[in-house]
Amino acid sequence: AGCEKEPSSHMWIYIFLGNLLRGIGETPITPLGISYLDDFAKEEDVPVYVACLHTIAMLGPMFGFLLGSLCAKLYVDIGFVDLGSITITPHDSRWVGAWWLGFLIGGVTSFLAAIPFCFLPKSLKKPEEANNDKTSYDYSAVIMPCIFQSQLMYPFLSDFYTSLKKVLSNRMYFTFLCCSLLQFSSFIGFLTYKPKYMEQQYGQSTSKSNFLIGLTSLPPVGIGIFLGGLIMKKYKMSIIGATKFAFTMSFLAYTITLLHFFVGCENHMVAGMTVSYE
Repeated sequence: AGCEKEPSSHMWIYIFLGNLLRGIGETPITPLGISYLDDFAKEEDVPVYVACLHTIAMLGPMFGFLLGSLCAKLYVDIGFVDLGSITITPHDSRWVGAWWLGFLIGGVTSFLAAIPFCFLPKSLKKPEEANNDKTSYDYSAVIMPCIFQSQLMYPFLSDFYTSLKKVLSNRMYFTFLCCSLLQFSSFIGFLTYKPKYMEQQYGQSTSKSNFLIGLTSLPPVGIGIFLGGLIMKKYKMSIIGATKFAFTMSFLAYTITLLHFFVGCENHMVAGMTVSYE
């Protein structure tokens, strides 16, 4: 009778709200951070600085996977039960790692890392050549209009709608936005399901799967972003040159990714799914 009704839990609400707050806090870093760098850095140095910003953003998930690997080796009720009484190991399918410990460590670290931002100056002295030759557009005025200018909601919504319409009507920006959505969608799906795939197909533990993915998948991406920034700075690429460079690299990445279809093991024999009950 106990198996007829699945146990329910409302813990997902807390995880949902936590991720909501995390997203609100980390989202301004990319648009406003890039605009901050673009406004107060030499024009030829901007690609390198932006590449460094995205490289660090890739190193974060790498350390997150390594932290997840460590936490998965610890029993879920660590600190509340006698670990000597546990008779199963992380390789057992019934093992549940201390998944909550990563949220706690990550939350405290994020809070401490946010403190230095309070001491950044509102504006910096622009380079002399930037004052004369700067042609870049300040996207902070487009993305966040009236936030610091007025506390009234109606002017903010009105200006935001106008700015959003203006940005989305830019064909180059809209194409870049669609391209980024496709790239990140595939990348997130790759990172989400690859650990479980390694567990099921190659018989690896959750801890080892997270460790291998954090060590092999994300560092090359970070290195690639950084090298791309250096190449753009060295050859001083224009928008057209950067577009051709991005297209070439994306096409090569797509071609190499096709090799994934030829890697793997045979499906496990599961009655009713891959084989018949007979």
